[in-house]
Parts: sequence; C-alpha cells; structure tokens
Amino acid sequence: MNETPLHILQKYWGYTSFKPAQEAIIESVLQQKDTLALLPTGGGKSICYQVPALLKEGICIVVSPLIALIQDQVAQLQKKNIKAIALSGKLSFAEVNQLLDNCLYGNYKFLYLSPERLQNQLVQERIKQMQVSLIAIDEAHCISQWGHDFRPDYRKLTILKELQAQTPIIALTATATPQVVDDIIKTLEIDEPQVFKSSFKRENIHFYIQERADKNLYLLDYLKKNEGSSIIYVRNRKSTLQLQTLLSENKFSAEAYHGGIANDERKKILNHWLANKTQIIIATTAFGMGIDKADVKNVIHYHIPESIESYYQEAGRAGRNGKKATALLLYNQSDFELIDNQFVRNIPTKKQVAFIYKKLNNYFEIAYGELREETLNFGFYEFCKTYKIPLQIGYNSLETLNNCGILQLEKQYQQQISLQVIISQKAVIAYAQNNFKYKFLIEYLLRNQTAIFDEMISIKLEKIEKKIDLQPQDIIKRLQELHDSEIIRLEIKNQDTSIRFLVPREDKYTLNTNTESIKQIRKSKLDKIEAIKKLILQQKTCIVIQILSYFGEENSKPCGKCSVCAGNKNSRQAINKTEIKNKIIDLLAHKSFNLKDLVLQFDENHETVINIIRDLNEQQIIKISENNIVKLQKNE
Repeated sequence: MNETPLHILQKYWGYTSFKPAQEAIIESVLQQKDTLALLPTGGGKSICYQVPALLKEGICIVVSPLIALIQDQVAQLQKKNIKAIALSGKLSFAEVNQLLDNCLYGNYKFLYLSPERLQNQLVQERIKQMQVSLIAIDEAHCISQWGHDFRPDYRKLTILKELQAQTPIIALTATATPQVVDDIIKTLEIDEPQVFKSSFKRENIHFYIQERADKNLYLLDYLKKNEGSSIIYVRNRKSTLQLQTLLSENKFSAEAYHGGIANDERKKILNHWLANKTQIIIATTAFGMGIDKADVKNVIHYHIPESIESYYQEAGRAGRNGKKATALLLYNQSDFELIDNQFVRNIPTKKQVAFIYKKLNNYFEIAYGELREETLNFGFYEFCKTYKIPLQIGYNSLETLNNCGILQLEKQYQQQISLQVIISQKAVIAYAQNNFKYKFLIEYLLRNQTAIFDEMISIKLEKIEKKIDLQPQDIIKRLQELHDSEIIRLEIKNQDTSIRFLVPREDKYTLNTNTESIKQIRKSKLDKIEAIKKLILQQKTCIVIQILSYFGEENSKPCGKCSVCAGNKNSRQAINKTEIKNKIIDLLAHKSFNLKDLVLQFDENHETVINIIRDLNEQQIIKISENNIVKLQKNE
C-alpha cells in the first residue's frame, strides 16, 4: 500500500486531519517545489516538513537556530521511533565524523543542525554525499536583517543549494512582515516559490493591554482569578527573582528561570513546570523556544517587549491546545522611560561598536591581522567592568558585531574550575587515606592531572561525576573544603558568554566595511520599538487588527475579545443606554404607555429596556402605576 500524508499523520502523530494549510504545503513539497510557509505559532510548522520527509527516500536536513529547539525536535521524533540525529553542542571532530557516518549509512530520516554548524567544511562535504530528500529551514525570519532574531549565518544557507542543487527547500516562520518575506525569498535564491500564508490570527487567545500604576497588586489579583499554567516575561534576571519572591509570599507556586542558573537546576525548574508541579514560571525573553507545552493558560508581559514580533511570538505560547487563553501586557508610564533607557539609548553608535571590538581583541590578546579560530569563553560582566563599559551598550555592541558577521556570540552559562595541589604528593596521599570523605576525589585528581602540583589545572565536573559517585554540587563543596583546609588552591569563575571570531583583527577596516549594516541594524531596532509603543498606546483600534496589519494582513475584522474591543463595547453600551433612556423620556413626554407597549417601542434587548425603566422609576423620573401604566412624574 502506498502511504499518504494523512496515513503518516495518523501513524506517527495520531491525528485524523491536518490543520489549515498543512495539507497544501505538504503537497507542494511532495511535488518538489520550493515552498515558503507562514503559519501562526502553534500552527504545526514542523509537521509540514516532517510528514513529506517520511514519505520521501533519503534524509531531511533541518536548519534550526537554537540548541533547545533542535534537542526537543529530535527527542520528539525519537519517541515516535523515527530515526533523527542532531549535530549540536561542543562535539569533537571525531564525534561529528561518526554522526555524519550514521547519516550516510544508518538510514536516518532527519539531520538537525544549526546554521553555524553548516559552515563546517566536513559537514558540507558529507552533505554533498548524502541522498537528501528535503531541506527545511525553521525560524526562517532569522535570515533577514529586518527580522527580530537575525542570525548572520542564516544568510549563508545558499550553500545548501550548491551542495544539493535538485533538492527542494521549505522555509518556515511564524513571525514575518512583508519586508522579511521578500528578504527570505531573495536571500535563499529560490525561484518562484510556492508561498502559503495562513492568517497569524489566534482565535482562542484574548489579548489584553492594561495600564496599571501598581502592576504587582493587579498581577496578584489577576492570577487569583485566572488559574492555570502561566508564563510571566520580564526584561532582566533581577525581576525574575523579585516576582518569584512576591508570588511565593502570596502562596503561588512560582519559579524564576534565567540564563544565570546552572544547567541542571534550570532543567529541574523547567521539568517541574512542564509537569504542572509548578504553576508559574517567571522568565527572561529567551524562554520558550523549543518548549512544547499545550496547556499554557496565561502569558503575561510584565515589561514592554522590544518588538511586536517578540510580543506575538511569546504570546503565541499560550493556548496551543486550542482552549481559551489570555495574553496580558501590563504597563505604566515608567515603562516607557524603561524601554527608552534599556533599548533606545543603548543602541550603540558605530564609534561605540568600534571601541568594544578593539577592547575585545585586547581582552583575548589577539594581535592585529590574527584570527583566533577556537571558541573563547569569558565573563561578560567582568569584561564590561574591566573596561568600564555600560552593560547594555556592551551587549548590544557584541550583538551588532554578531549580526554583521564579525564574530559569533552565544550566551552560555558555565563555570570554569581550576585548582592546584599546594602540599607535597606524599602529604596529599596521606591526607586522602586519613580522610575517607575526600579519598576518591583526590585519587581521581592525582591520577588524571599529572601537572596538578606545578600549576593551576582546569577540570571538568562532568568527567569527575562519571568516575566517582558524586553530584556536581557535592564535588564543588568538597573542593571548597579542601581549599579551606589549604590542601589545594581553588578558583571558580562564572562564564556566561562564548565568542568565536570570524574575521582577522583589522579594527577600522573591519568596521568601515560594515557601516551600512550597523546603520540598518540601528534603524530596524528603533522602528520596532516605535511599533510596539504604538500598539500599546493605540486604544481605539482592535489589538488583533493592529498586529495582523503589522504582519501584512489587511481588512481584518475586530476580534471582539481584546481589551480595546471590550472597552469599545462597554462604551457603545453606555451610549446605547443613554439613547434608550432619552427616547423613553421623549415618548412619555407626549403620552402615557402601558409598560409592555413601551418596551415594544425598542428593537434592543428588551431586558435592557426594562432595567432602564426600573432605574428611571427608582430615580422618580417616571412613575409606574399598579396597572402598569408608565408616566412622566411631571404629568401627574
């Protein structure tokens, strides 16, 4: 029996029908046509390439921007007994080579990798040898400098067309303006693509924008009335901790989640929330990509987001199960000062970018004309403190250098642990024999670090953990105790950023060739900030209409559910009640009416008319007799 897309959908996902547009997109791919799919968040983008890939001979190459996104997709496929593999993390040459061998000879259906990994020559050579059925580019808005998550290496994806000239491409995104759509098509160099655009409208999400002087008080009241799994987005780590404290003190189950938390602890927090052991997760804006949780009831923006794209993508993590959900954005006037201070005033000038680029090279001791090809880890906060650079200007400058393709920037928290034994070998062996608690740890260090008596040696906790039965936090605790007992000298540095230089150091020349890009990046960020401000302050037009118009969808109808629509409805009802009241008085000014006949003079909801008549009676503007005759009081 020849399998059909619907059969594959039922076999692996258990669904009996496709979501809107999915079937047409899949058919386009099966006809070997280059395809661009614009679907809302939660619209089932991955199925659009996974289903046809399972119907075609060969392997599907999937380019995705985030490790978390890749790991989640691969894990989900593997649970379905679909052979999928990922080139993610810090893999050695040998490990990459082995994984690519598996792709060539192991009958794998999916190979996931980042755009940066695709630039590796070994990876390119092996892809050229593979029977590739389909190339899928997820989060395709990253291709465009006008997109909200621009990634320079996404603009190099045309290499896939060179490696696999006959293989169709499908590009997918949930947030792309018309300008970004044009840029995707142009950059990928795809001729006459089949473009499928479903409305970005999410019918089940109610959008509310509320101005509140005391956001905390409103938040507590809102969460009491609106239970369910929730995400609260904030702009910084400090706010995650402050809100966690506030919510915990008020008996809510809440956890803070940010990049400064160790990986093991973050996984634990995330898993508790995914399993609904924790109701609320308070997170910085990086949270959510690659996380598949269908029952999120509330997405709350405690601070103003930097763009409509970010806002809508984050809000779209609510209600993926199709049930009613809410996207709430809280603001007050001080938030506009915050967004100006945090974003507008911290968009770096070319001069500031040049200064930081120079200091970065000095920090890593890179000579003029030299290119350090390895990935370099460092503490961003320490770097900024060393050169007296404001944190936001520093980070935005690094991001600008990243977007211009001068360096590759990754936020990745880890600890660098270095130590040296400062007593003799004989003395430390004796100490281990007399202190059983440290015996296996000391023996491991002596056995695996031959120079440990001569200099500070960097160690990896995960390697120690595999050899001795201790958790990372216990290893650190015991090393600290050995340091306090003057057995070793211990240094622990927290590193939150990694950088890889992509071009040799040439200071002015490097920046001068990117002047136009730096200007474009600055303008794009300013435009996006103005757009989100306008969305918040424009309280006359339906929020959904404004968002859809931003993404190029015109002539949309009011949603009838958002805070603007609700406000307009209340306003219209108030006006309508006034009109009914005035008409009643006008009618009674000419003659008396039987109550039933008076009500029938109106086409509106008769219950509303009766309530207004009662109010007029209580106010003694009219009088209703025992036999239900209604008169104006002055007529008596």
